[in-house]
Amino acid sequence: MTLTLRHMRRSDLAMVAAMEEDLFGEEAWSPGMLASELGDLPDRFYLVADEDGQIAGYAGLLAPMGEHADVLTIAVARPRWGLGIGTALLEALVAETARRGCPEIYLEVRVDNDRAQRLYRRYGFNAVGLRRGYYQPSGTDAVVMRRVTGAPAARASGSTGRDTSWPRGPGSTAGGGR
Repeated sequence: MTLTLRHMRRSDLAMVAAMEEDLFGEEAWSPGMLASELGDLPDRFYLVADEDGQIAGYAGLLAPMGEHADVLTIAVARPRWGLGIGTALLEALVAETARRGCPEIYLEVRVDNDRAQRLYRRYGFNAVGLRRGYYQPSGTDAVVMRRVTGAPAARASGSTGRDTSWPRGPGSTAGGGR
């Protein structure tokens, strides 16, 4: 199978909304919310991980040029967890923030999502706060994490020594889960 990261298109919304519902249940973004994010918004950046025509994951970013960025969402289909897709999506978002000159990146992650928190820490994100009751309707808390983008790649990637740059752009082929 071939995995390709590419810009999200309106034609992807049905598959993305179905995955959103499967992964997040009552806390899922509605199809309308997803569609509104793909409008003419130059500060937004959305990708899908396309695996031979099937959406294996997706990610979204709010990143005004030269300002701080916010990772809005990263999701990977359950059967594709553990294959590097989430890593590839995160690397692409981090690269886009660098291209836009964003000095730091923020995100919220569920307090009970250890897998995602480990991924973010490997890429230089550190916990900087807690948002109580952030996820609705469950009322689950969110850990607020931040990455200063000026950090050297080796330090930002933790002890793995892996380069955090994503030299390939959307439409490139990547190895592949969360």
